[in-house]
Amino acid sequence: MRIPWELIASFAVGLGLICLTGYLLLVPMKLLWRLVAGGVLGALALGLINLGGMVFGFSISVNPFTAMAVGFLGLPGVVLLVILQLLM
Repeated sequence: MRIPWELIASFAVGLGLICLTGYLLLVPMKLLWRLVAGGVLGALALGLINLGGMVFGFSISVNPFTAMAVGFLGLPGVVLLVILQLLM
């Protein structure tokens, strides 16, 4: 029994499309999880800044925007928010 080449090509194209679809669905999820983890770590960093700043009467409000700024930028984001708070 001989398998036609069209059938083999169809299976190869189908398998390639399934792999491509899985990859396209997986990449945004990685970005979403990275964003959520950065936001949580940013909120924790801001909480620590607020605990240390209580001695000097300094605080930064912890909201989704400040947490995401720290989550995206990391330590430079914390420094940026501290400088902005000092300027205001």
